[in-house]
Amino acid sequence: MSASLPGSVLFACSQNSVRSPMAEAMAKRLYGHTAYIDSVGVRASDVDGFAVSVLDEIDVDVHRHHAKTFADIDPASFDLIVTLSPEAHHQALEFTRGTAAEVEYWPVPDPSAVEGTREARLDAYRRTRDLILARLKARFGTPSGPTL
Repeated sequence: MSASLPGSVLFACSQNSVRSPMAEAMAKRLYGHTAYIDSVGVRASDVDGFAVSVLDEIDVDVHRHHAKTFADIDPASFDLIVTLSPEAHHQALEFTRGTAAEVEYWPVPDPSAVEGTREARLDAYRRTRDLILARLKARFGTPSGPTL
């Protein structure tokens, strides 16, 4: 994969409450000065509190995130759609028929499926955050501006 950043990137997951808001917030921090970045879900749900907590740990703000679905956006306004769940990938492929948007699948486990103590759950969310951050940097390169 090249390290070139498209002009607009959409991150998509199942509920737009954990993985795609994390990806959107970190990507905006890293690349928001050069690309339009947004996120959606197959369904819309409030941002997950654990996602907020682990992003706060790295000084990335997701508190004002408002969940959206594919129906809320125009597929033609994105150069690249990065899907983070199988369900979102299927929806994105349907959604982009007849558009020039590229669709990439980054398999990212859903940390909300992890049960156990608060710390065990936070660790799962941290692993998801760190996995997404590593994928962002591998795919789009290290930004010249702010870093994480």
